[in-house]
Amino acid sequence: MTENKKKRLGHHGKKYSMAFEKIQKEKRYSVNAAFQLLPEVAYAKFDETIDVAFNLGVDPKHADQMVRGAVVLPHGIGKTMKVAVLAKGEKAKEATTAGADFVGAEDLIEKISGGWFDFDKMIATPDMMVAVSKIGKILGPRGLMPNPKLGTVTFEVTKAVKEQKLGKMEYRTEKTGIVHVAIGKKSFGAEKLKENFLTLTSVIVKAKPPTSKGTYLQTITLSSTMGPGISVDPMDAMTAAGLA
Repeated sequence: MTENKKKRLGHHGKKYSMAFEKIQKEKRYSVNAAFQLLPEVAYAKFDETIDVAFNLGVDPKHADQMVRGAVVLPHGIGKTMKVAVLAKGEKAKEATTAGADFVGAEDLIEKISGGWFDFDKMIATPDMMVAVSKIGKILGPRGLMPNPKLGTVTFEVTKAVKEQKLGKMEYRTEKTGIVHVAIGKKSFGAEKLKENFLTLTSVIVKAKPPTSKGTYLQTITLSSTMGPGISVDPMDAMTAAGLA
């Protein structure tokens, strides 16, 4: 458990213990059983975020074993994304029509240089990337730098804006080989959360690097913001996602 989660638990120790007792520690639950159990252990009064942690058989220190990409989950993630688009002319008009929250070119870059970050995602057309590189050191650490691999550097502005507004999720392996992704809110209910989970599992499995040796999908842990982790059987997850 992370230090942040321990701090968040604070006065919730008793409720956490009761929730933890409902989970069989050594058991790897089937997908159906895990999502049936989830509401019983997500005990907080607020609408908790549901997260999945995939422990992968990769070594992220090697560039050819980095698992990274983006996915649009069928039911979104329960958050409305503010999208900024850097584009000119017809592409700028297209971005506005598609529902982008902020559209601009050098003016928007100047605003960001001044410390404005009232957006969650940034899209840029390829012709804007030379200008964008000037603020790369500001955008990069915040995870906001447009990237062709993630579909955020593109002339297909309408598609990109709509995907980002739906909550297109970016994922990447951390130093320990774990991928953490939010799959929605507790209020979604078991079926919608399960559909999001299976879509994500399929994408993660298909992103397996050719150089990865041994067992790729080692462990899968499902948890809510405050609740304990539920271990999901990787083989059952793959079967449920139509991969085995």
